[in-house]
Amino acid sequence: MPDAAIGLNAVIVAVTEEVPRILTVRREPPGGGPAEDALPFRSPGGPRPTARSTAGLRRWVREQTGLELGYVEQLYTFGDRNRDPRESHGGPRLVSVAYLALVREVSVSGGARWRDWYDFFPWEDWRDGPARGARPRDRPRRWRRGPPRPASRASGRSGGERSEIVFGLGGVGWDGERVLERYEILYEAGLVPEARRDVIERGIERGEKETLPPETPEPPLGRPMSLDHRRILATALGRLRGKLKYRPVVFELLPPTFTLLQLQRVVEALSGVRLPQAELPATGGERRPRRGHRPSGCGDGGGAPAELFVFRREVLRERPRAGSGVARRAALRRQSLDKPIYSSLV
Repeated sequence: MPDAAIGLNAVIVAVTEEVPRILTVRREPPGGGPAEDALPFRSPGGPRPTARSTAGLRRWVREQTGLELGYVEQLYTFGDRNRDPRESHGGPRLVSVAYLALVREVSVSGGARWRDWYDFFPWEDWRDGPARGARPRDRPRRWRRGPPRPASRASGRSGGERSEIVFGLGGVGWDGERVLERYEILYEAGLVPEARRDVIERGIERGEKETLPPETPEPPLGRPMSLDHRRILATALGRLRGKLKYRPVVFELLPPTFTLLQLQRVVEALSGVRLPQAELPATGGERRPRRGHRPSGCGDGGGAPAELFVFRREVLRERPRAGSGVARRAALRRQSLDKPIYSSLV
């Protein structure tokens, strides 16, 4: 039996009507039972991933779901011990090479289904104020106390202090990129269904003193996923939120022509926060609205239609670190550059 089995996973993201969406499939648990939500995957057994694996990724995603991928990048390699419970019973270690893909939502086949990203991470959506479950008073004391872990003791931080920092509590600012850290805190505290399920599925290993986590609160914190797929998904959300600051990836999720209000709403959907009016990409090379047009940030009331814009793809060569500037007021006009990364549609 091989020491490791290597498979592929795909985190496929779209934004539709201001809702970030994730493509999921159904997967039977290794130990049997009802099928669970999972990221599209290619089971181990094929050729090992290489630098050209994106071609194979596009092929098997198309075969599984009927979806043609556009923008794709490698996300991370996940190989933690016992991420597949069969490993604790003599099976190989499951290593997954994960990819992040950005598309515009279309109908899919093969049992695949689009789901709201925040169904899996309800505490990450702050667009309408503090997210559900994001305050300590909303959850049991074991979250406020925080799970014990050696790393926290080594750093001198208590579990409660760590939770406050990561969840932006007690006057600490909210850091949208720390998605994985927040999920791991909830997992360690036994507050997500996967924590209890994983202990049951892999069993109590010889020589380890594991205790069964308490029952998760009702309703559970987010929709569970197969294996550690919610951890993979958290990694992808943190990566994507970070890239909004320095790469124009948001345009992969927009139609060929768009208004500035559409651009703003997509950035907000991914970042999970509302942008102040001062941070809208309204200047810095943007052409002024022509006669008969309204400013693109206007609502859907009466008057002329909002001006349309297109993304200038040549910016990828001109400015390799162009982004949306969510984190600072530079927005899409970093350093008073002469050329914007989008232009008015003529």
